[in-house]
Amino acid sequence: MAVRASDVLLIIVAILFPPAAAAFITGCSCDLLINILLTILGYIPGHLHAFWLIYKKMKAEEQYGRGGFMYTGNGTYEPLYGGNNQAVPPPQAPVNYGATGGGYVR
Repeated sequence: MAVRASDVLLIIVAILFPPAAAAFITGCSCDLLINILLTILGYIPGHLHAFWLIYKKMKAEEQYGRGGFMYTGNGTYEPLYGGNNQAVPPPQAPVNYGATGGGYVR
């Protein structure tokens, strides 16, 4: 697993203030609230949670490539691209969606 400079910076931030590192990784999410509560309850549990989030982010970078994933919550990530790094097309609307379906009786 390759460690990038951004990961080292996140680890330093996690040592100083774990909720900031959680906020950098997950944004304003339930994981941030969990990390704040763990830090209030005890400084070490907040550290462990922040380090776990950093580890999961590093594993996602290794698996999907840098920037090829999206955080979905609870320490899980989804790829933004298909298996061969092709962009995933948006889902298609049903055939009779809206006023374009045709076959309407007047």
